Parts: sequence; C-alpha cells; structure tokens
Amino acid sequence: MSPLFRVEGLTKSFGGLAVSRNISLAMSEGERLALIGPNGAGKTTFVNLVTGQLRPSAGRVVLNGEDVTGLGAVQRVRKGLVRTFQVTRLFSDMTPEEHVTLTVLQRQGRASRILGRFHGHSEVSDEVGAILRTLGLLEVARRKVGEIAYGQRRLLEIAIALALRPKVLLLDEPAAGVPAADTPRIEQALESLPPSLAVLMIEHDMDLVFRFARRVVVLASGEIIFEGLPSEVAADAKVREAYLGNYAHARSVA
Repeated sequence: MSPLFRVEGLTKSFGGLAVSRNISLAMSEGERLALIGPNGAGKTTFVNLVTGQLRPSAGRVVLNGEDVTGLGAVQRVRKGLVRTFQVTRLFSDMTPEEHVTLTVLQRQGRASRILGRFHGHSEVSDEVGAILRTLGLLEVARRKVGEIAYGQRRLLEIAIALALRPKVLLLDEPAAGVPAADTPRIEQALESLPPSLAVLMIEHDMDLVFRFARRVVVLASGEIIFEGLPSEVAADAKVREAYLGNYAHARSVA
C-alpha cells in the first residue's frame, strides 16, 4: 500500500546555509509520528516546507499520491494537509463555537455569510458540536476565548484544524506553554483524534512524545539522524549525544 503522505529529499538553503538537508519520510493512514530534536534542528522549517509556507530548494511533497510541492499553503489545506502553530492564533472576543463554526463555513465556501445565521443550523451545528465534544470543549463552547484557560485554547486550535477535515495533521508543539496540570487534557484529546487521521507531532515534552508516538524521527542540524520505535530512540548513541542527554539517562536508570 502506498503511503498517504511522503516527503522526498526535502532541502532548504538560505544563501549558502542549508537548514534542511535531504529529508525523506513517509506516513500511512492513521499513523502517529513524533518529530523531535534540539532547538535549531530545523523542525519548524520542515513543517513550513511541508505546508507551503516555504518553498524547498530541492525535493518534493506528495499527498495521497499527488505531488503538491508547487501548491500554496491554502491549496494544500484544501487537499487535506493541515497544521497547528506553536503560538495560538485565536480571536479573544470570539467563542470556541464561533471559531469552529467559521472554519466549517470557510471549508464549505460559505464564510462570507453572516455567522449568526448558522447558530442552530442543524448540519453545521451538529458538526461543530461533535468536534468540540471530541476535544472536551463543550463546557466552554460559548465563552469568549479570552476567558478560557490556555490549555483549552491549545485544544481549540486542534478543533479548528479538525474542522478543515484533514487527511494529515501536523501539530507544532501542542503542549507548548500548557501548565503541567493541563497536559493530560492535551493527551486525552490526542487519543480521541479520528483513527484514520495521520498525525505528525513536534513536541519537547518527551513523556508526551513517548506515550503518543508509534514511531519517532529525530532531526538534528537539519537532517534525520534516527527513525524508529519509541522504545529504541533513547538507546541510540547519536540521539543521546545530539538531544536526549539527561532524559535518556534518567529513563535508563528509572
């Protein structure tokens, strides 16, 4: 079976500096993949290349058998390649329900309509309610975003991404800035994502990574230095030297 998503020889140079070097990986439907690495490894650059915010110097991006390298970011979203961001990009005076409703309408090509007309509209409301329920946000659905907890805002960003009906979802540090007490809420939401959805997550919370991922890719200095099972990554000498360090040691003696 062909992979749902793959990148082949993805390279990006700024002047004479290569920040991404010949990166190749593939994901199947329903896969849970974690991309980890030290700060400055090129993880966010990689996501920007994959999602069309940056043009690669070489290589290609293939989604569902189609080469999408020449498409812009919006076109890739329409094809089913969706991302979230490290920093929340929400409107503080809008509610979660309004954010997700607007996203559904945008996907349907009806975003120019008056938002209020669709409150209570069964087709849209049912979809919005189901998404908010999946992410555990029904209790705050009609509160302004500026009034809800930061962890709930991170969940709302994932809800907005799901409203676009992705085939591949790239989560850029979904737990970034979230208090440790709220991390289980993020983890529970990740476990409730559709099983057919391929998810690539960038994250520095290694405990979350090892519970989430079925496969781990490690990036250092713009290139892949490891790809394998979570149980194998901490034992790899290159990974220990480049990134895990004390964390790998702590796991080995625990």
